[in-house]
Amino acid sequence: MAVEDSRRKQRTDAQYLDAVKNFEAGVRLFQKQGYDKALEFFEKLASGAPPEVGNRARAYLRMCEQKLRPPELTPKGPREYYDLGIAQLNARNLDAALEYLTKAQKAATDQEHVHYALAATCALQGNADAAIEHLAVAIQLRPRNRFLAAKDADFDSLAGDPRFRQLVFSGVA
Repeated sequence: MAVEDSRRKQRTDAQYLDAVKNFEAGVRLFQKQGYDKALEFFEKLASGAPPEVGNRARAYLRMCEQKLRPPELTPKGPREYYDLGIAQLNARNLDAALEYLTKAQKAATDQEHVHYALAATCALQGNADAAIEHLAVAIQLRPRNRFLAAKDADFDSLAGDPRFRQLVFSGVA
Protein backbone atom coordinates (compact mmCIF):
# COMPACT_ATOMS: atom_id res chain seq x y z
CA MET A 1 0.00 0.00 0.00
CA ALA A 2 2.81 2.43 0.87
CA VAL A 3 4.60 1.56 -2.39
CA GLU A 4 1.44 2.34 -4.41
CA ASP A 5 1.04 5.71 -2.62
CA SER A 6 4.69 6.50 -3.31
CA ARG A 7 4.27 5.74 -7.05
CA ARG A 8 1.09 7.83 -7.22
CA LYS A 9 2.89 10.73 -5.51
CA GLN A 10 5.85 10.42 -7.90
CA ARG A 11 3.49 10.37 -10.88
CA THR A 12 1.61 13.40 -9.52
CA ASP A 13 4.85 15.24 -8.85
CA ALA A 14 6.07 14.45 -12.37
CA GLN A 15 2.77 15.66 -13.88
CA TYR A 16 2.93 18.81 -11.79
CA LEU A 17 6.51 19.54 -12.81
CA ASP A 18 5.66 18.88 -16.48
CA ALA A 19 2.67 21.24 -16.23
CA VAL A 20 4.83 23.95 -14.65
CA LYS A 21 7.43 23.49 -17.38
CA ASN A 22 4.77 23.86 -20.10
CA PHE A 23 3.22 26.82 -18.32
CA GLU A 24 6.58 28.59 -18.22
CA ALA A 25 7.08 27.88 -21.94
CA GLY A 26 3.65 29.39 -22.62
CA VAL A 27 4.48 32.48 -20.55
CA ARG A 28 7.73 32.98 -22.47
CA LEU A 29 5.83 32.81 -25.76
CA PHE A 30 3.24 35.22 -24.38
CA GLN A 31 5.96 37.69 -23.35
CA LYS A 32 7.45 37.49 -26.86
CA GLN A 33 3.95 38.23 -28.26
CA GLY A 34 3.62 34.74 -29.73
CA TYR A 35 0.01 34.68 -28.60
CA ASP A 36 -1.20 32.01 -31.03
CA LYS A 37 1.46 29.51 -29.94
CA ALA A 38 1.11 30.43 -26.27
CA LEU A 39 -2.63 29.87 -26.60
CA GLU A 40 -1.99 26.24 -27.54
CA PHE A 41 0.03 25.67 -24.36
CA PHE A 42 -2.56 27.33 -22.15
CA GLU A 43 -5.48 25.47 -23.74
CA LYS A 44 -3.87 22.12 -22.92
CA LEU A 45 -2.99 23.21 -19.41
CA ALA A 46 -6.39 24.74 -18.69
CA SER A 47 -8.12 21.39 -19.05
CA GLY A 48 -5.53 18.85 -17.97
CA ALA A 49 -3.09 20.40 -15.51
CA PRO A 50 -3.26 20.33 -11.72
CA PRO A 51 -5.54 23.10 -10.37
CA GLU A 52 -2.69 25.39 -9.28
CA VAL A 53 -1.35 25.49 -12.83
CA GLY A 54 -4.69 25.11 -14.63
CA ASN A 55 -6.17 28.21 -12.98
CA ARG A 56 -3.23 30.36 -14.03
CA ALA A 57 -3.28 28.85 -17.51
CA ARG A 58 -6.96 29.82 -17.88
CA ALA A 59 -6.10 33.43 -16.98
CA TYR A 60 -3.34 33.52 -19.60
CA LEU A 61 -5.65 31.78 -22.07
CA ARG A 62 -8.16 34.63 -21.73
CA MET A 63 -5.37 37.19 -22.20
CA CYS A 64 -4.15 35.40 -25.36
CA GLU A 65 -7.68 35.33 -26.76
CA GLN A 66 -8.03 39.04 -26.04
CA LYS A 67 -4.71 39.84 -27.73
CA LEU A 68 -5.64 37.77 -30.79
CA ARG A 69 -9.07 39.39 -31.15
CA PRO A 70 -9.06 42.17 -33.73
CA PRO A 71 -9.53 45.62 -32.22
CA GLU A 72 -12.97 47.08 -32.48
CA LEU A 73 -13.02 50.08 -34.74
CA THR A 74 -14.83 53.23 -33.73
CA PRO A 75 -15.57 55.29 -36.82
CA LYS A 76 -15.50 59.05 -36.31
CA GLY A 77 -17.54 60.29 -39.24
CA PRO A 78 -19.48 59.45 -42.38
CA ARG A 79 -16.35 58.80 -44.46
CA GLU A 80 -15.03 56.25 -41.97
CA TYR A 81 -18.45 54.57 -41.75
CA TYR A 82 -18.53 54.42 -45.54
CA ASP A 83 -15.01 52.97 -45.75
CA LEU A 84 -15.83 50.30 -43.16
CA GLY A 85 -19.09 49.56 -44.94
CA ILE A 86 -17.29 49.06 -48.25
CA ALA A 87 -14.74 46.79 -46.59
CA GLN A 88 -17.56 44.70 -45.14
CA LEU A 89 -19.41 44.69 -48.48
CA ASN A 90 -16.29 43.46 -50.26
CA ALA A 91 -15.86 40.74 -47.64
CA ARG A 92 -19.57 39.90 -48.11
CA ASN A 93 -20.36 40.59 -44.45
CA LEU A 94 -23.61 42.13 -45.60
CA ASP A 95 -25.23 42.78 -42.21
CA ALA A 96 -22.17 44.69 -41.00
CA ALA A 97 -21.94 46.52 -44.34
CA LEU A 98 -25.56 47.59 -44.08
CA GLU A 99 -25.04 48.82 -40.54
CA TYR A 100 -21.98 50.96 -41.38
CA LEU A 101 -23.40 52.28 -44.65
CA THR A 102 -26.70 53.21 -43.01
CA LYS A 103 -24.80 55.21 -40.40
CA ALA A 104 -22.81 56.92 -43.16
CA GLN A 105 -26.03 57.74 -45.02
CA LYS A 106 -27.70 59.19 -41.92
CA ALA A 107 -24.68 61.41 -41.27
CA ALA A 108 -24.43 62.60 -44.89
CA THR A 109 -27.72 62.12 -46.73
CA ASP A 110 -26.67 63.54 -50.11
CA GLN A 111 -23.68 61.30 -50.87
CA GLU A 112 -24.36 59.36 -54.07
CA HIS A 113 -21.60 56.82 -53.43
CA VAL A 114 -23.16 55.88 -50.07
CA HIS A 115 -26.58 55.34 -51.69
CA TYR A 116 -24.98 53.29 -54.46
CA ALA A 117 -23.19 51.07 -51.92
CA LEU A 118 -26.41 50.71 -49.91
CA ALA A 119 -28.21 49.71 -53.11
CA ALA A 120 -25.59 47.05 -53.84
CA THR A 121 -25.75 45.73 -50.28
CA CYS A 122 -29.54 45.55 -50.32
CA ALA A 123 -29.51 43.83 -53.72
CA LEU A 124 -27.08 41.21 -52.44
CA GLN A 125 -29.29 40.66 -49.40
CA GLY A 126 -32.31 40.15 -51.64
CA ASN A 127 -34.06 43.35 -50.56
CA ALA A 128 -35.08 44.59 -54.01
CA ASP A 129 -37.30 47.42 -52.78
CA ALA A 130 -34.56 49.05 -50.70
CA ALA A 131 -31.98 48.44 -53.43
CA ILE A 132 -34.14 50.18 -56.06
CA GLU A 133 -34.86 53.05 -53.67
CA HIS A 134 -31.16 53.69 -52.90
CA LEU A 135 -30.12 53.21 -56.51
CA ALA A 136 -32.71 55.77 -57.65
CA VAL A 137 -31.24 58.32 -55.24
CA ALA A 138 -27.68 57.47 -56.34
CA ILE A 139 -28.65 57.97 -60.00
CA GLN A 140 -30.52 61.17 -59.26
CA LEU A 141 -27.45 62.59 -57.48
CA ARG A 142 -25.03 61.29 -60.14
CA PRO A 143 -26.55 60.07 -63.41
CA ARG A 144 -23.36 58.16 -64.32
CA ASN A 145 -24.32 55.61 -61.64
CA ARG A 146 -26.89 54.30 -64.14
CA PHE A 147 -24.09 52.97 -66.36
CA LEU A 148 -22.15 51.55 -63.42
CA ALA A 149 -25.20 49.68 -62.12
CA ALA A 150 -25.88 48.20 -65.56
CA LYS A 151 -22.53 46.39 -65.45
CA ASP A 152 -22.22 45.77 -61.69
CA ALA A 153 -22.55 42.09 -60.74
CA ASP A 154 -23.85 43.13 -57.32
CA PHE A 155 -27.13 43.97 -59.05
CA ASP A 156 -27.49 40.66 -60.92
CA SER A 157 -30.37 39.66 -58.64
CA LEU A 158 -32.32 42.69 -59.91
CA ALA A 159 -31.76 42.02 -63.62
CA GLY A 160 -35.28 40.68 -64.06
CA ASP A 161 -36.96 43.41 -62.03
CA PRO A 162 -38.81 45.84 -64.34
CA ARG A 163 -38.16 48.72 -61.92
CA PHE A 164 -34.42 48.10 -62.16
CA ARG A 165 -34.50 47.83 -65.95
CA GLN A 166 -36.49 51.05 -66.23
CA LEU A 167 -34.22 52.88 -63.80
CA VAL A 168 -30.96 51.73 -65.35
CA PHE A 169 -31.71 51.20 -69.03
CA SER A 170 -34.44 53.70 -69.87
CA GLY A 171 -32.78 56.73 -68.37
CA VAL A 172 -35.63 57.50 -65.97
CA ALA A 173 -34.50 58.20 -62.44
